[in-house]
Amino acid sequence: MKTAKAGNIDEYIVTFPKEVQKILEQLRQTIRKAAPEAEESISYAMPVFKLNGKPLIYFAGYENHIGVYATPSGHAAFEKELSKYKQGKGSVQFPLSEPIPLDLISRIVKFRLQGNVEKEKTFLTELGAPVRRALENNSIRTFQQLAKYSEAEILKFHGIGKTTIPILQKALKEKGLSFKTQKKLPESISLEK
Repeated sequence: MKTAKAGNIDEYIVTFPKEVQKILEQLRQTIRKAAPEAEESISYAMPVFKLNGKPLIYFAGYENHIGVYATPSGHAAFEKELSKYKQGKGSVQFPLSEPIPLDLISRIVKFRLQGNVEKEKTFLTELGAPVRRALENNSIRTFQQLAKYSEAEILKFHGIGKTTIPILQKALKEKGLSFKTQKKLPESISLEK
């Protein structure tokens, strides 16, 4: 299995035993049906479906399971249904000894598709990818969610620097929102000894 680097999904799938090829092809067709506009490619040595250059879902075959990577939002949104499967950071393993939950995978892809389309249209597209990832990794996908944080809390997220705050303030203001106000300590209390 997977002895040579595949240039496309067809080449990837044929490196597996026939019974695994069938499962990988079913998974591929399920994803294709859920996201017909998505493009197939290989990234990180595994199949991926992308929309507007952004990954919707990756999958990979292994000796005893099929790995699916719909990070981070796809896993978080279906946490309860995925809880019976072995998981890692951003991955879920579907054992080859059990039927692959194609309906669940289809719903995850549709959820990711909807999220990618909405994100492209509405949420802070003028920000760089590291900032958007930092917000998404902290489950911030709307202006209302962003407004629940103070500037200090946002600055603690990996990938966000001080130059981002004015952009976020402006975006919130345009939506009639603002950052949560951080409570100030009374002047009589000092943090220094």
